[in-house]
Amino acid sequence: QVQLVESGGGLAQAGDSLRLSCAASGRTFSSYFMGWFRQAPGKEREFVAGINQIGSNTYYASSVKGRFTISRDNGKNTLYLQMNSLKPEDTAVYFCAAKARGSIAVSSIPYDYWGQGTQVTVSS
Repeated sequence: QVQLVESGGGLAQAGDSLRLSCAASGRTFSSYFMGWFRQAPGKEREFVAGINQIGSNTYYASSVKGRFTISRDNGKNTLYLQMNSLKPEDTAVYFCAAKARGSIAVSSIPYDYWGQGTQVTVSS
């Protein structure tokens, strides 16, 4: 089992940068495919970015590609999301998620564990 705790959210202005972190408990963090999702008020939860177990492959939603970077440090059991050139439409609660089997999945359904989320608010 994995417990996930996000941090690093907050209030930013358009064009600013933020870095989200997701600290994982347990000794098997490196065996999970990890993803970042976000959910804006009144909208479905959507895939933002994903990274494979060793960090060699990354995946991004088209809306964030070129602005966001996902990375992981398996030695520190931590997942990151570097968010640059933030836009007001990036405003949402951001969740990290762990998937025990398989590789990339843009649907939230296959993910086994979720953090509680961290709020990111971007003003224009």
